[in-house]
Amino acid sequence: MLALVLAALIWIGLHLGIAGTSARAALVSRLGESGFRATFSLASAIAITLLILAWRGAPGALLWVPPRPLGWALVPVMLLAFILFAGSLMARNPTAVGQGEALSAEPQGMLRITRHPMLWAFALWAAVHVVGNGDSAGLVFFGAFLLTALLGMPSIDAKVAARDPAAWAGFAARTSILPFGAVVAGRNRLVWRELAAPALVGTLAWAAVLHFHPLAFGVPALPP
Repeated sequence: MLALVLAALIWIGLHLGIAGTSARAALVSRLGESGFRATFSLASAIAITLLILAWRGAPGALLWVPPRPLGWALVPVMLLAFILFAGSLMARNPTAVGQGEALSAEPQGMLRITRHPMLWAFALWAAVHVVGNGDSAGLVFFGAFLLTALLGMPSIDAKVAARDPAAWAGFAARTSILPFGAVVAGRNRLVWRELAAPALVGTLAWAAVLHFHPLAFGVPALPP
């Protein structure tokens, strides 16, 4: 279990202690943007490999048993996670390096709902597995991804705001971290035709994972 905790701390520290802090700027000044991105990608691959191996070898203790109705309630939450993830892949990411010009464009698709659809997808996926597994190993493993996703949103916002304050102010005014926040506040609107493709792709992927989850991971995705 200690190895799992250490691996989780490495993963969290890498993403929250470097990617979204002044340490990133210092490393970029030494390695260059492309050099930093390559090094960070390699470090992330190593960190997630260590985390997965430690999780598989951890003797997790059962902490709670989710009631059957809760287990079924988690199923549509995973559907939302898949739709958010599909939408994140179908729209340009204005917060990515080299995509700064997209900050001035009208947010499209899932970006109207939240400016961090991919991180929300990971957060929901992780939360579902923390609650659904109910064991200590799952709490540490999936909790590391949940913490990274939730804290990564304001961290990314701060990084992009520092890079292009004027463009970021306009983009932030038209979007929100909290899903549907900008829509409810009247700062944006839903365009249903922009959400049709993410909804279709996300639903198909969700259905496929439900079907193949026992084969791929050894446990059913649906409650017994």
